[in-house]
Order: sequence, then C-alpha cells, then structure tokens
Amino acid sequence: MKTIDTREVNNYSPLIPAICAICKARSGEKVEIIMDHEEAFKDMKEYLSEQNIGFREIYDEDTMRLQFTITQ
Repeated sequence: MKTIDTREVNNYSPLIPAICAICKARSGEKVEIIMDHEEAFKDMKEYLSEQNIGFREIYDEDTMRLQFTITQ
C-alpha cells in the first residue's frame, strides 16, 4: 500500500501531494492518504466520489485517513 502523509505540508494545500500520488499510482494499487486538514479531507472525498472510486474513511483524534484502490 502506498501511503501519503500530508500532515507535514505547510507551504501549499495538502491536496497537491495527494492528487500527485493518485496520478502516479498504477491501476490496482492500494493508496492511503493521511490528513489533518478537515476541508482538504472533504475535498478529497468529493474528488474520489466524482471519479467513482470507493474509499474507506478512518478517524483517529485529529488524523483522518482515506484508503482506496486505484481503478484507472
């Protein structure tokens, strides 16, 4: 599983490394995105839904995770 942790991103939106990872992933690859930015997390869920990519949400205190499989 490819894990992208965006919690350390300070210079730009945490969506940028998340989308870059999705674009670089191969079909069938499992991806996990870790965030602590609630608005970016909501935007990422909306993007995945629009792309018809099913995902799993995991919440742990201030950390939010999305797990999904690339289906390109």
